[in-house]
Amino acid sequence: MTTTSVGVGSNVLFIESVEKVVAMLLWEAKLNSEALRRGRAFLMFAIAAVALVALSNGFLAYASDGSDQADLVSATEEAKDEKSEEPTPSETPTETETATPTTDHDCGKAGEYQKDLETTLASLADYGTIFADGKQSKEDCAAIKKFQKRMGIQPAEGYAGKLTLDVAQRIAKSSFDKCQEAKKGKTVCVDLTHQTLWVVEDGKRIFEPTVVRTGMAGYATQPGAWKIFVKEGTHWSKKYKVWLPYWQNFNNGEGLHTTTTYIHEPWIGSHGCVNLLPSDSKKLYEMLDFGDTVQVFGNRPGT
Repeated sequence: MTTTSVGVGSNVLFIESVEKVVAMLLWEAKLNSEALRRGRAFLMFAIAAVALVALSNGFLAYASDGSDQADLVSATEEAKDEKSEEPTPSETPTETETATPTTDHDCGKAGEYQKDLETTLASLADYGTIFADGKQSKEDCAAIKKFQKRMGIQPAEGYAGKLTLDVAQRIAKSSFDKCQEAKKGKTVCVDLTHQTLWVVEDGKRIFEPTVVRTGMAGYATQPGAWKIFVKEGTHWSKKYKVWLPYWQNFNNGEGLHTTTTYIHEPWIGSHGCVNLLPSDSKKLYEMLDFGDTVQVFGNRPGT
């Protein structure tokens, strides 16, 4: 490459010199014919010299390019050699490790219903990693705590007790196919048998199953398709002398509202209303509109 640069520079200097000489001779040519003859001869010589220099530079450039091509071929061969040294696909390490439970935790020992609860929560697929092996782990504990907090179970310590299993199984066994969806608007599905509730619209669940508490013996919540016709942020029950937050009336004195006691007390029931966890009653109050359907079906055990 260096030789080519020098050759090009020499060409430029040479041609500039030729131009000066030719110009001088042409000037003299104006004075006499002898100068004109000398100018023509020198011009022919200059043309021949320029042609020779151009051919020479072309050869040098070709030689230089050939050297570059040789370097390129050499580099390509080196790259192939390096690539051949890389491990073949069969030799490349692959991820064969599977997730394993974290046994280092402060959640205590496994609960009495550990494996059954783990299996049920795994089927719900909403509470994180679960290892259905009947052994307590950091992941299992976190999932159980998350479920307990969501369902208002106290204390939410990650222990697999009977109440937590009962609630999880009620959610998992909810009769989704028995709720007849309204043709228009949202449909609140109240499953009396499993004491659960969810909301559907256009064939899709827009509110996932949660726990409820309906009417106790002598005050059973009436099955049927009802419409929400009253909504009050806080409603005063004259009959029972109690405030009912997020009240949504759908059938005479029956309505959706926040529970006024611990919702998981098995011996307590409502007087026909659908009791909800505080967070659920608020979300449903914001979600539902006048005229939305409340579809009540099934039968609460013991009523």
